[in-house]
Amino acid sequence: MSAPIRLYMSMSLDGFIAGPDDRPGQELGEGGGRLFNWLDDRRSAGINGQVYGEALATGAVLSGRRTFELAGGWGGDHHDGVPIHVLSHQDGDAHELPDGTSFHSDVRECAAAARASAGDRPVLVHGAGAAQALVDANELDELEIHLVPVLLGAGRPLFTSRHPNTVELELVRRLEGRDATHLRYRVHRQG
Repeated sequence: MSAPIRLYMSMSLDGFIAGPDDRPGQELGEGGGRLFNWLDDRRSAGINGQVYGEALATGAVLSGRRTFELAGGWGGDHHDGVPIHVLSHQDGDAHELPDGTSFHSDVRECAAAARASAGDRPVLVHGAGAAQALVDANELDELEIHLVPVLLGAGRPLFTSRHPNTVELELVRRLEGRDATHLRYRVHRQG
């Protein structure tokens, strides 16, 4: 298999990746910042630092357009100048796109371009919409869920019930960090 396409996502125990009313200026929604307290240890030698370091060792980013825009396009550089592939129903304005950023309207084409640009390193996925589209297209290989011991009660869910088929996951790693349990699942291919 080529480099895996891996979703990295902090999530509350009740399945939310942002609090209610996530929007520009309040990107994580009301109370959603709580999901990222574990990143206070991102420079540590512990588990949280290890997991963060792995995310930054990826060779490309694949993001949904909404996430890309809420993050301000990461200023054109998510980490170390890796290519950024944005899955969108609309093309981006080429005059405004930072170098190394491309828009794709077809999920399979986006996944192929991200894999090719990542070389032998994993592709980091951001965004619930992109994750759902990749699952639907049978293109998501792994999920790295940073499970945070909090119930947000409302907000943006990671997955909706729109997927018509059961998707089997295999737990391949479980690491206990401060304020998050890092769970890596392999997605079993459908059909």
